[in-house]
Formats: sequence, C-alpha cells, structure tokens
Amino acid sequence: MEKDLLVLGIETSCDETAAAIVKNGREIVANVVASQIESHKRFGGVVPEIASRHHVEQMTIVLEETMKQANLNFSDLDAIAVTEGPGLVGALLIGVNAAKALAFAHQLPLVGVHHIAGHIYANRLVKEMEFPLLALVVSGGHTELVYMKEHGVFEVIGETRDDAAGEAYDKVARALDLPYPGGPHIDRLAQQGKPIIDLPRAWLEEGSYDFSFSGLKSAVINTLHNAKQRGEIIKREDMAASFQASVIDVLVEKTVQAAKHYQVKQVLLAGGVAANRGLRAALEERVSQLDGIELVIPPLFLCTDNAAMIAAAGTVLFQKGKRATMALNANPSLELA
Repeated sequence: MEKDLLVLGIETSCDETAAAIVKNGREIVANVVASQIESHKRFGGVVPEIASRHHVEQMTIVLEETMKQANLNFSDLDAIAVTEGPGLVGALLIGVNAAKALAFAHQLPLVGVHHIAGHIYANRLVKEMEFPLLALVVSGGHTELVYMKEHGVFEVIGETRDDAAGEAYDKVARALDLPYPGGPHIDRLAQQGKPIIDLPRAWLEEGSYDFSFSGLKSAVINTLHNAKQRGEIIKREDMAASFQASVIDVLVEKTVQAAKHYQVKQVLLAGGVAANRGLRAALEERVSQLDGIELVIPPLFLCTDNAAMIAAAGTVLFQKGKRATMALNANPSLELA
C-alpha cells in the first residue's frame, strides 16, 4: 500500500491566521483558524498593519494547536504548502516566512499556493473533482469564472472589471449602516425583504463572462441618497433583497452560460461569498436544470479563508513536482496560472 501523503497548509493572506493538515489532498486531519474580525470591525474593514501584527501573535499558537489536533510530528509530514499570494503583502509575509522556517528546520519540501486555487480546491475536500469543470470564485477581492481541464491548470475566462462582489456587499452594507463584514448581514436582511427596487444588472457585451458591480453599488447609494432627500423611507430589508437579487442574477446566469458553452461536468462554488444562502439556493436551482452537470458547494467553514484548502491545492502541486525554494516571497498580485 502507498503511504498517505500529509501536507501542512498555512494561510495568512488577509485577516485569518490558519494552519491545517490534509491527508492525500482529500481528508482534513486538523484545521485551525484564528479570526481577526472583532479587531477590524470597529474600523469597518481590514487594517493591513493590524492584520500583520495579529498574524505574528497567532502564528506559533495556531501551528502548535494544529500539530496537537493531528497528533503528528513534523517528521510525519511530506510537505508544507503556504499561500504565496494574492493578498495583503504584510500578512502574506508572516505565513511565507513561517513556512520557510519550518521547511528549513525540518528539511521538508515547500510549495507556494495561489489563494484562489486554494478556494477552488476546498471543494475537493467535499467531492472528488471531475474534469472539465468550471469554478465560480466569489470573495471580498475576487469574482472570477475559472475553467479547468485538469488538476492544477487554471484558465480565467471571466473576472470583475471593477468591484468584486464581496467588496460591493461591504460597501452597500456600509451605506445601509450595517456592521462589517457586510455580506452576512445583507444576506440575512435579504431573506426578510422583497426585491421590489429596480436596480441595474451589468450583463456587459454579448458573450462576455466578465463581471461589473461598481455601477450597481453606485445605484444603491444614489437610490438611498435620493430617497433621503425626498423624505422617503426605504426599508433596509427591501434594499438588501433587491441588491442581492441583482448580484445573484448576474453571477448565476453567467455561470450557467459558461458551463453550457464549455460542456463541463461540474460547477464548483468557491470563496467567502459562497457562504451566501441566496447565492447557494439560486445556483442549486439553476444547475439542477442542466443535464449532466453536478454542482459542488463546500460547507460554510470551507468557504471563508482557511488552510485546509491551501493544503489541498498544495498537495496537487506537490504531486506535480512543483517546489519552491528559500527565495519564495509574498506576491500580493500573483496571477492564477
């Protein structure tokens, strides 16, 4: 029998300090996440300097807890995978340097992982991937459609031209006086309201799988501002429902059109906004109408930033022979390739 492949993953791209061990790229052995949401909430967003300081404070604690949960020693590991980018450069540096130190100290191979590749591979911790497939990646900084013919090979066929969906959620939440992070609050309010406010949907030119949410965000802000000037009251629940309906319509329709065009076997949902109940329900309904296409959606704890997804993606790269050297550095604008 072949020996199990054990990979330690480290993730510090934004405001979660995370470490995890994954077996054979499919099975979570240990998964630890230290969130910083409470620290950033009072600022209405992530403050890079504060995020970096928290990573420094939490990194050793999180790593020790991960090894304890797994009941393993570093000598039991086959490789260390770490988020190389994209993300906040100061935050990324903490994880990259921790991974390099561990790899050097324990003579372990090192693998640099793209953060979005990690989000996509979170789905492999739920269900084995079947190619060709299409991944809809929706997070605070990214909105992309990624086509995959095989493991570890990514083709971005659509991306946001301005605001990412998660970014638009946070900005609209701020306009509605909702706390940070705004996505979960808008999703909750949307379930209580009705999408009765006419808001734009940016379809862009025919055949394009790109996204644009800046105009929608501006439309929401202008609608609220104009109503206030006229002394009218717009129910927050109805605005949340209308905004969310506009975002979801575009995300789902473009995903379905791309899935049919590329004749994929699977559609994967990935990224922090994948936790959105409205998006999950709409995608489930539409994809269920397509013949021969399976929808895979990770559980909520694998949607937000975590290190299990980095270890899962890192396992594939490791098996493909990809290795990083001690010259590995944080790359905040790393391209998915």
